[in-house]
Amino acid sequence: MRLDPRMTPANGRVAARFLEGQVEAAAFVEGWTRLVAEPVVALRDQPDGKRERELLRGEAVEVFEERAGWSFVQAARDGYVGYLPSAALRAGDLPDLRVCVRATHAYVAADIKSPETMSLSFGSRLRGLEQAGSFILTDAGHVPACHLVPLTQVEADPVTVATLLLGTPYLWGGNSAFGIDCSGLVQAACLACGIACPGDSDMQAGALGQRVTEGTAAQRGDLLFWKGHVAWVAGPETILHANAHHMAVAHEGLAEAVARIAAQGGGPVTAHRRLDLDI
Repeated sequence: MRLDPRMTPANGRVAARFLEGQVEAAAFVEGWTRLVAEPVVALRDQPDGKRERELLRGEAVEVFEERAGWSFVQAARDGYVGYLPSAALRAGDLPDLRVCVRATHAYVAADIKSPETMSLSFGSRLRGLEQAGSFILTDAGHVPACHLVPLTQVEADPVTVATLLLGTPYLWGGNSAFGIDCSGLVQAACLACGIACPGDSDMQAGALGQRVTEGTAAQRGDLLFWKGHVAWVAGPETILHANAHHMAVAHEGLAEAVARIAAQGGGPVTAHRRLDLDI
C-alpha cells in the first residue's frame, strides 16, 4: 500500500522509527515534542516551499530533524507532515486552554490599555498560569478570561463554530481567523467539537461521517464535497464555506452554489457525508 506523503514523516534523510521497514531512509529516529511559538506559522512542503497548511500558537508537533534552520515535523492534531522554521517552535508545558472566540489579543498586563504581545486566532492553545481579575495570565501574556475555555471543553454544533469565522478572508492552506480555506474551516469546527479531522478535503471526504445516499435531502451539519472543495450544510437550502468566489467564509444558497461550481468547471458534488451530531 502506497503511503500518503502528507501523513508520512519521512524525507529520505530521516524517518520516524515506527516507519522502519516501510520506507527507505538514512536514519530512523524518535521524534521530540515542541510547541508552536508564533500566532500562526505555515507548514510547508519543503524548506521555503509551498504552504500546505498552517499551525496555531500552542499546537504540538513531533520534530524528526532540524537542519539549516528548518524542522521536519508531524502535526499532533492531524498527522500532517511538513517543514516549519525551527525558530517558530519552543519547548514548554502542554497547553490547557484554547481561544473560543474568532480572535483575541494577549496583553502585557491585565489591562485593556496595555500593549498587546500578539493577536491570537480561534483555536490557539495556551497554558494558563494564574487568574488576574478579568484576565488569565498565560504563556502568551494576559488574555481576557471570557475568550478562553478549558482545552477539554468541546462544542456541540460545528456549524455554529464555523459561523464564528464568517467573513474571514479566504487563504489557500489557511487555518486561522486571519485567513482560512475550505478544509481549514471544516477542521477548525470539527476539532472544537472533539471530532478528529484530517487537514485536506480529499482526506476529509474519506474520514468524516457516513455516506449519505444520493437524493437524500441535506441537513444542518452535513458536509458536501466537490473535487478540491468542501462545504458545511448550514440549513436545508444554505451552505457555509470558505471559497475563492467570495474570497471569504460566506453563506451561499445550496442550489446556486451547486450550479455555480459546475459552471465554473468544479464539477458536481462528489460526496455527501453526515456526522453523528446531536444538534
